[in-house]
Amino acid sequence: MASAAEQLAANMNMGSFAKATELHKRLLFTLGALLVYRIGTYVPIPGINSQAFLQFFQDPSGQRGILDMFNMFSGGAVERMAIFALNVAPYISASIIVQLMGTVYPPWEKLKKEGGESGRKQLNQYTRYLTVFLALAQSLGIAAGLNAQPGLVDNPGIFFLVSTVVTLTGGTMFLMWLGEQVTARGVGNGISLIIFAGIVAVLPSTIARMLGLAQQGQMSAFALLFIAVLAVATVVFIVFMERAQRRLLIQYPKRQEGNRMAGGERSFLPLKVNTAGVIPPIFASSLLMLPTTVASLTANADLPDYLGWLPLVTSQLTHGQPLFMALYAALIIFFCFFYTSITFNPEDTAENLRKYGGFLPGIRPGKRTAEYLDYVLTRLTVIGAAYITAVCLLPEFLVAQMGNSLYFGGTSILIVVSVTMDTVAQIQSQLLAHQYEGLIKKAKLRGRGGRGAPTPVRR
Repeated sequence: MASAAEQLAANMNMGSFAKATELHKRLLFTLGALLVYRIGTYVPIPGINSQAFLQFFQDPSGQRGILDMFNMFSGGAVERMAIFALNVAPYISASIIVQLMGTVYPPWEKLKKEGGESGRKQLNQYTRYLTVFLALAQSLGIAAGLNAQPGLVDNPGIFFLVSTVVTLTGGTMFLMWLGEQVTARGVGNGISLIIFAGIVAVLPSTIARMLGLAQQGQMSAFALLFIAVLAVATVVFIVFMERAQRRLLIQYPKRQEGNRMAGGERSFLPLKVNTAGVIPPIFASSLLMLPTTVASLTANADLPDYLGWLPLVTSQLTHGQPLFMALYAALIIFFCFFYTSITFNPEDTAENLRKYGGFLPGIRPGKRTAEYLDYVLTRLTVIGAAYITAVCLLPEFLVAQMGNSLYFGGTSILIVVSVTMDTVAQIQSQLLAHQYEGLIKKAKLRGRGGRGAPTPVRR
């Protein structure tokens, strides 16, 4: 029999959506915030020669490495060198670093486990400080690189360096604030929605490029249809795997409370197949793109004899090359296991179950439960790592066959599908809360006395 929440969710329709005025305000605020973000991706930083930089960035002979990935995540802001060129990359890096430090640094681990709401706010403050530091470092590197390239800057010098660092750092901090506002006043997942908007903004140009190649005869109609069918199948596969989970039965024992027996309930511990999310491919892409970025920055430099092998290796670390795909797959698998071990601790979970009297049927509480959770989680991570590796390597095989012009990374597909599913879930929860409020109001009105209600008689 379906629960009350499931029955309400099944009854949600356009009528209930039209009545949810609070949800309308949240959606409008979210759309307005994303519109502000997209406008900012077209505002160039002061002193940059936009046309010269665009020609430099789109030079087909250049290897831009990690800049291509940042440009895709920022919705083209890097190729225009806009004020939001750094996007929220420093904030994401800072969040991951703080999360990792929360498992290995004892004071932060204590704040994470025992600090409660105040501890969470303190860690968020540390994340903001680290975001400022990383944004300053990255913007300084970008400013120095632009200042050294002839023709890209109208008036190179110290003033350009300072203004670029301030502008790029300020753009990142504004996006971080905007994401927090969307989380609080919009439909949630503000930072994820900003990344989602940047990736989706590149999608129309990718589709137009594919149609242009088909029109020019460089791509057959069968190949175009195959790519479309493959894209739909990939999205369906990602949705299926992201929703897949292993539900472990948890039993709570019965206990005596006064004259009645309480407890004896059953619940489930859901373990996702993909516990690590999209973090492994992002880490793997960043590490593999660093050598290509360094090579592009030192292309005109005279390398010593003992570094003569560097150009050959970096040429193999490009999209579609066998060495790139092998290292990409190995790094994704490694980070899947590494990040899962950080985000889910079987010993802590087993201890919490024992503390609240819960146990897995047939498994002794404590150490045996932790071992069993680790056993199940390891096998789920194997499946999740294989799934993420397959999704991320599929575009690489297309690049090897059809060239870089059709590249749209597996990481981008994962982010788009995952954020879409989370946003839909947030909207459904808002509609569900609105329906609950309507039921409560009706119950209160009926409780005040309806027609035909008997009047109590005093004696």
